[in-house]
Amino acid sequence: MPTHRRAALVTLVTAVLALGVPGLAAPARAATSDLYVSPAGDDHADGSAGHPVRTLQHARDLVRARAAGLKSDLTVHLASGTYRQSGPLVLDARDSGTGGHQVIWQGTGATVVSGGRQVVGWHQVPGRKGLWSAPAPQGLTDTRQLYVDGVRAQRARGAVPVTLTQTATGYTASSDTIAHWKHPADAEFVYTSGEALWNIERNGLGQWTEPRCRVASAEGTTITMVQPCWDNSNKRVEFPDIPGRTVGMVGPGHLTNGGKASYVENAYELLDQPGEWYLDNSARTVYYLPRTGEDLARADVEAAAAEKLVDGRGTADAPVHDVAFRGIQFSYATWLTPSRPEGFSEIQAGYTVTGATGWATQGLCQYVEGGTCPFASWTKMPGNVSFAYGQRIRFADDVFAHLGASGLDLGAGSEDSSVSGSVFTDISGNGLEIGGVDGRKAASGVQVTDNHLYALPREYHGGVAILNGYTQNDTIAHNQIDHVAYSGISMGWGGWPDKIGDPATPNPSHDNTVRDNLIFDYMQGLDDGGGIYTQGLTGTSMADGEKVTGNVVHDQWGLGKSVYTDNGCTYETVQGNVLYNASYANVASRHTDYRDGLGNNDPTLVKDNWWQEGTADGNDKGLVTTGNRIMTALSDVPADVLAGAGLEPAHRGLLDRRIGALSVPEAPSRVGTGTAGADALYVTFNPTFADGGSPVTSYTARAYDTAGEPVGQQSVSAAEFKRTALVRIGGLPSSGGPFTVTVTASNAHGGSAPSLASPPLTPTAATTLPAAPTAPKLRTASTAATLAWTPPTATGDAKIVGYRVTVSDGRAPIDVTGRDVLVTQPSAKGMFRVIGGLKPGTSYTITVAAVTAAGTGPTATVTATTKS
Repeated sequence: MPTHRRAALVTLVTAVLALGVPGLAAPARAATSDLYVSPAGDDHADGSAGHPVRTLQHARDLVRARAAGLKSDLTVHLASGTYRQSGPLVLDARDSGTGGHQVIWQGTGATVVSGGRQVVGWHQVPGRKGLWSAPAPQGLTDTRQLYVDGVRAQRARGAVPVTLTQTATGYTASSDTIAHWKHPADAEFVYTSGEALWNIERNGLGQWTEPRCRVASAEGTTITMVQPCWDNSNKRVEFPDIPGRTVGMVGPGHLTNGGKASYVENAYELLDQPGEWYLDNSARTVYYLPRTGEDLARADVEAAAAEKLVDGRGTADAPVHDVAFRGIQFSYATWLTPSRPEGFSEIQAGYTVTGATGWATQGLCQYVEGGTCPFASWTKMPGNVSFAYGQRIRFADDVFAHLGASGLDLGAGSEDSSVSGSVFTDISGNGLEIGGVDGRKAASGVQVTDNHLYALPREYHGGVAILNGYTQNDTIAHNQIDHVAYSGISMGWGGWPDKIGDPATPNPSHDNTVRDNLIFDYMQGLDDGGGIYTQGLTGTSMADGEKVTGNVVHDQWGLGKSVYTDNGCTYETVQGNVLYNASYANVASRHTDYRDGLGNNDPTLVKDNWWQEGTADGNDKGLVTTGNRIMTALSDVPADVLAGAGLEPAHRGLLDRRIGALSVPEAPSRVGTGTAGADALYVTFNPTFADGGSPVTSYTARAYDTAGEPVGQQSVSAAEFKRTALVRIGGLPSSGGPFTVTVTASNAHGGSAPSLASPPLTPTAATTLPAAPTAPKLRTASTAATLAWTPPTATGDAKIVGYRVTVSDGRAPIDVTGRDVLVTQPSAKGMFRVIGGLKPGTSYTITVAAVTAAGTGPTATVTATTKS
């Protein structure tokens, strides 16, 4: 049993024996001023150990009566059990500690603060095999999330059943199908982006986004979308003299691909897969298709109802301060703004364009008349637990799970606060947010250490594990971030004006540190991000700029960088990190510093890292690269460097902490196909990052003809798919195409629901070889070298699925496969691979050729000598 669980159990047993209060955790020698709360308590009681109160709100009121003139910490002991909240526990300056002492809200590890409403009274729906329904619980006005025994269910979804032609107010449909749905205005269109890979569509508002807008009405073939979501996603103002460049400078001015929706969600008519649900609000009925093994007569089914669980409302003049939360799980809260006319018109990392004229003015500051300042001050996703102007706010040994917005927001004015030893998982959006970008007081001195953030975001897939805005003296260290849909850590904001030759937006950030984190299996859903991503000015000099040190970042799926220095990223030091298995680059990109008009690059130091990119030492107008080492294997890296990243030993028990019941995995996403011959298809997709608490062991791809009949399938192990990013389905019939493909993921508990289907494709014989790769380079060390090249622009009549590399020392050819082989093709981004086992001071000739279903193409050749 992990240490923290043992401690909680000992404390619990001590309390039960000493006090006789079932489930109550309290130290044997508690201060007389302490308060006690239990779900079985009574708010008419005095809050003593033997007479606990019942609600958090009443406990807060008692704290206010006792907090003045504290002589020691005041602990509010929360017994095990669930505290159901219809609204947030609101805290302000009156609820603060005094005299250097804290108010501590102490849970047991089995204390749950919940915004959920239990759904009971399930029965089978006549005429719909497998479908169950129950009355919507009292007090539930709307929700976007349903959980069965702590496992998130999927809002009913499916392909848009009609062809859509975009109009100024929505769409004209090819038929009136949607108009005949029970409640067309419940339906929500989802626009998934990512790279336009093979026949996978790139919709949305940039490869890093997944906006959502609801249908306002469907009458006949006319579909009207809600406002202002529609205009904010399609009318973003552009510079009149720079075609296609929005004044916001982030993404396009309108939904791409003709406004095509990737899929539609939240309609009764879409209920067709186990694990899907729908709330018919007008009939006050919840519908659900149970997964195999789920028993609704016994299951705890929770509909997320409250939008906030804790709301710390400090002000600049009256901050909330000296408050701690320990051993508490925060769960079952929702966020309803995306279901309303505002929708989810995404910019980046959960920031959205909002308001009736947001598309024309929000965050556009000096660039348009009436633009609001500062530049890029769009609307941040809220936290289900949040503090503004909080000082010395501490979260330790907590769990943020089953949440519908961001998990925790330490917003503007946060000072000297900390989050440690906590778990963030199964969250719809960002895991943890720090500070803001709206011109209010910068957060400062926030310490985020030894937390485990994984399997998120579950709904708004452009979210990140840790979002850090304009801050000072923050430290993000020793966290483990894994299996996330987009970037791991996002730092800073406001650097985009360099796209038009203007300086990055001034901001108050300085002295922030990102160190010793372990980040892997990131960018599993979208593209153009990084393990550690930074945007905008990070300080006033290299001395006080951002430090990214000692991190281990590996196994990136989407196109991006291990450490991404994006627009306006100035004064960043990237030193002593271990960076490998990236799709495109380990550290990038270079940007011009427009502050002085001298044409230099943003000052950046890239030093003493272990990496695979192999860029040579040099000073490129302020971008300094020095002392980095090419790694061929983890054995090239000092053991203490690898061991020093991620959770420190005292906190590694977090990795064993199970949240919710074990279940089948979530379905894979973004399935695409390419020809693999006259009777075969290659299949690629984005892997499952929410594995149900048990590792994904295999994937199965199934092909269907135009009548929806299965015509072929193939399974591969998860390890093999990670290596190749491909599944090949052969033996397809010569007629019945074009074929669509769905993919399921399996773990020890069974198979997932099928993914959304790929676009249709008819396989054809591939006979034309691809051209040779271009711009080959060999970046040498003494015993290893990085071979870099650019994909060929002409790929013949099939897609590139690999490369073949030969080395002049006579070794066997090296077959290069992986997701980077695929995602670098659409925009011709560079590829690289490390070749080890070389001799110092020796000349080598190396060739590289592209491989498609037609065969291996011509080679590109490069010769270089290793260092002595």
